[in-house]
Amino acid sequence: MSLPVVSGPDFDPDTIAEVIHRYTAGETMEQLAAQYSVSYRQVRNVLIFARVTIRPQKILLPPTPPGLVNAYLDGRTIQQLATTHGRSYNQTRRILLAEGVQLRRRGRR
Repeated sequence: MSLPVVSGPDFDPDTIAEVIHRYTAGETMEQLAAQYSVSYRQVRNVLIFARVTIRPQKILLPPTPPGLVNAYLDGRTIQQLATTHGRSYNQTRRILLAEGVQLRRRGRR
């Protein structure tokens, strides 16, 4: 595979290969940009030009409210918990999943 040609001293073929290797090994674009003193966009462009699959961004979740998991396990619905804790249904669902909770099937009305 030939490496993309990108102008600038920070993007010689060896550096490009190293950026690709480090990204595929798990480092984030933000970490790589800081390491090489370039912008996030420059790192992203190098990866895209090299046809590297870009990982989806992680969705940052707020801290799990105390009692949320236990309330769900005790029978409360996701919608009830979302209303109680001032969150959306989807955010509450993602928090429960991140905590490793096995979700129940949705009930019928």
